[in-house]
Amino acid sequence: MKKLMIAAFAVALSCTAMAQTKMESSSKMHSDMKMDNCVMMKDGKMMCTKNGKTMAMDKDMTMKNGTMVMTDGTVKMKDGKTMKLKDGDMVMMSGKVHNMSKM
Repeated sequence: MKKLMIAAFAVALSCTAMAQTKMESSSKMHSDMKMDNCVMMKDGKMMCTKNGKTMAMDKDMTMKNGTMVMTDGTVKMKDGKTMKLKDGDMVMMSGKVHNMSKM
């Protein structure tokens, strides 16, 4: 009986410890997944996000892989291909182009 009481106490103690462990909410996890450093087309304007701060893109940028992004939304890939970003398109600092609606 004494062992049963000790076991029950140990289980109760571990349950209270688990109940106090904070779980990350899904909204916080989603906000952590936001793009940190990228350029994107938003409402017809090129925006630059650096360290969580978004501002209008004021000059052309060259990404790590050699891709050039112009302030008018034109992207010139390292291999010479060009494309025009649409609303929701973004270019990561690595040079990869993504669409925010697909992320």
